[in-house]
Amino acid sequence: MTIPNNPSAPLPRQKRERTVFRRLDGILLLDKPQGLSSNQALQRVRHLFRADKGGHTGSLDPLATGLLPVCFGEATKIAGGLLGARKAYETVARLGIVTDTDDAEGQPLRERPVPAITIDSIDAALKQLTGRIRQRPPIYSALKRGGEPLYAKARRGETIEIEEREVDVHAFDLVNAADLLDGDEPLLRLHVECGSGTYVRSLVRDLGELLGCGAHVAELRRLWVDPFREPRMWTLEALENLLAQAGERVLEACLLPIEAGMTSWPQVRVSEAQAQRLGRGQGLRGPYQPQGQVALLDEHGRGLGLGEVDAEGGLRPARLFRWASATGALPEAGTP
Repeated sequence: MTIPNNPSAPLPRQKRERTVFRRLDGILLLDKPQGLSSNQALQRVRHLFRADKGGHTGSLDPLATGLLPVCFGEATKIAGGLLGARKAYETVARLGIVTDTDDAEGQPLRERPVPAITIDSIDAALKQLTGRIRQRPPIYSALKRGGEPLYAKARRGETIEIEEREVDVHAFDLVNAADLLDGDEPLLRLHVECGSGTYVRSLVRDLGELLGCGAHVAELRRLWVDPFREPRMWTLEALENLLAQAGERVLEACLLPIEAGMTSWPQVRVSEAQAQRLGRGQGLRGPYQPQGQVALLDEHGRGLGLGEVDAEGGLRPARLFRWASATGALPEAGTP
């Protein structure tokens, strides 16, 4: 590289090596770092693994850390089903300040003194926000209106009216209030288990209103997502080190098989002959059960894709993996 005569002149940029992508199937349980959007984290690991196709199963805010299941290749065909899965979080609520994003990354809108609060009053407020409740999503969210995310409209200063919607909050519990009760900081540490479409930021915002002082999310970490209740998560740093020190084949060992993500659906096993019929797009006469979407597996437990059982018990293919073809030939376990 030639050093310019002018010491104040910028150094020429080095060419970035282009990633050569490849076909790769599997599920990565990523421990998303704070400061990256879910899509930014997805693209980092997609390039790291050189996966030609990838998607994540439910966004985490840039502030949040924790479990972000990433689907590569054929696993993206089951990603939509995982979006509606039950999830668990730990969050820290900062009382007394309301922000425009309902978290610490936003601008303060108003500040109020925090009144004397007891454990009983906190528990009573949490109980009101548990169960099947109506919730107004944050203005700064990825929800779309007219094909555009709400956060884009909010950043332009547009006035946005968001309707309430029903969500399921299975648990909203106090973990620790020592900071608040000791007079150090007005913080509450909370545990949340909820269904699809629930915003923890909205829960914390509404909790603050019930306590009479407002609140926002100061910290947020996703603990698990069904069916990954006890996840072995990988950080970006650990994956990068593994690739550098041990190589790509060892990196691939961090991936879960597609079947690990199919346990949320009722499972239907079919014979090789039945698999061939499904691979040709033909249905099977039952009776199969239960009615609705099911996971299709062959006689050896290898995933074929998703199917649908109709009211008469008939089984038809819905979204099949590429190897569920008319030949019935399936890849061996671990084959990219």
